[in-house]
Amino acid sequence: MTVSTRRSGPRKSLGQHFLADSRIAARIVDAAELESADTVVEIGPGRGFLTRRLVERAGRVIAIELDARLCAELPSRLGFPDNLDCVLADAREADLPALSRSVQGLSDSGYKVVGNLPYYAANPIIRRTLESRPPPSRALFMVQKEVADSMTAPPGSMSLLSVATQYYAEARTVCSVPPNAFRPPPKVRSAVVRLDLRERPAVDTPDAQAFFDVVRAGFSAPRKQLHNSLGHGLGIEPRLAATLLEQASIDGRRRPATLSLQEWASVCAAWQDTKPEMIYRAD
Repeated sequence: MTVSTRRSGPRKSLGQHFLADSRIAARIVDAAELESADTVVEIGPGRGFLTRRLVERAGRVIAIELDARLCAELPSRLGFPDNLDCVLADAREADLPALSRSVQGLSDSGYKVVGNLPYYAANPIIRRTLESRPPPSRALFMVQKEVADSMTAPPGSMSLLSVATQYYAEARTVCSVPPNAFRPPPKVRSAVVRLDLRERPAVDTPDAQAFFDVVRAGFSAPRKQLHNSLGHGLGIEPRLAATLLEQASIDGRRRPATLSLQEWASVCAAWQDTKPEMIYRAD
């Protein structure tokens, strides 16, 4: 099938808002701390505004683009740089480390991830990046400001996304991005978040699945007191959830947003220790 190279406008169905502010692009590249030996996986290169700067600084750039026309146009837009590979794929499903290795032809290599994420797909792409094995050493994501605030939130304002992000990475906001930095301008503000991936999770847990089963249960009713939301999520009575929280030295009247990662790990450990008994007593 031949893909037309006629330039097209942004597609609303793909949430396309193209970065057009050179100062923001420079902030992203600087925060990525790129070196000539680095491999960068760029998610959503669009028209290549940021890609152009990445290929100037990195040894290899692998651009993942869901729009077939933009993917076909990208090399010519940038003058066919030797260190650019364009891959037509959905970043929500792509195996980032495998893709990096296959393009490089190497058995094992580190990589970094950079992306201006469409708002509708940001959470699954962030999750896929965090859970990649091996993970990137660093990721720079442009996301809606509310998402950035959630990723970097301290205890008291945390969400499931906060816990997931900080379990796998150290997160900080690089800069805020106004709507007029994009073409066309979105209706909301954005922000750039830097994630430095941890070699080990932030807290010791039996395994990630067990930990997040408990965290998801806790946030199943985030506005309720923890003994109610946790009981709802785990399928046990609130009084049993309160007993579980006492064993973890957590006040069951607290809200899920107030717990630190270490406190969630304590709840997880208590649940693993008492789960059979709790289920039996609930029945």
